[in-house]
Amino acid sequence: MDMSTVLLLALLMMAGAALYTSVGHAGASAYLAVMALFSVSADTMRPTALVLNILVAGFTTWRFVRAGQFNAKLLLPFVIGAIPAAYLAGQAHLPGHVYRPIVAGVLLLAALRLLWPSKREVREPAPPRNWIAVLSGAGIGALSGLTGTGGGIFLSPLVLLLGWETPRRTSGLSAAFILCVSIAGQLGNLTSVGRLPRELPIFVIAVLVGAVIGTRLGVSKLDPRRLLQALGIVLVIAAAKLALI
Repeated sequence: MDMSTVLLLALLMMAGAALYTSVGHAGASAYLAVMALFSVSADTMRPTALVLNILVAGFTTWRFVRAGQFNAKLLLPFVIGAIPAAYLAGQAHLPGHVYRPIVAGVLLLAALRLLWPSKREVREPAPPRNWIAVLSGAGIGALSGLTGTGGGIFLSPLVLLLGWETPRRTSGLSAAFILCVSIAGQLGNLTSVGRLPRELPIFVIAVLVGAVIGTRLGVSKLDPRRLLQALGIVLVIAAAKLALI
């Protein structure tokens, strides 16, 4: 790639990271969409997005934990269910035209619910029983394995719509969940590291700058209702990526 293309890619990735990290996500869907628009090879796209996802999710988790917006007790059962399910689902080879439109439809429905004004959107949380969280994590992990994402786009709306956690602490929960699932995914496919692009350091700097901006907004600046609206926008973008790319 010529330098102008690399810089444009980096700028778009930075914008994606800023938006996604404001709601505790790491931006894998955005990175994949941007690289697809510039016709980056599939062999390079997935490992690059995963490495960026791990770095951004790690930084985002640290920011939310440091701000006290994190519930480790709620995270554990989700991760216990998600990691083995993501690994097993990642071995499956379902045709994209079957699952992608279905998942995109689910994300759009969740986005509409979050974007639509409602007094019920911000309420006192009531965490689920552990077995429910484990089963939910397994379902989210399976979807993550099938779609090649960190799972935050499925976890956040589920937690918020069922009232299991507050919006800001849901962002911290989502970031840590994505970090765990992404690391597991990378460990399961270490051979892909050899296909990382030489421009990766530039992309890393760009997404980390975006993460600094996004987490600053998400940790303390955005009103909880604005967080819900930002998440709704993220879900629309992710749904469009799944349906169209």
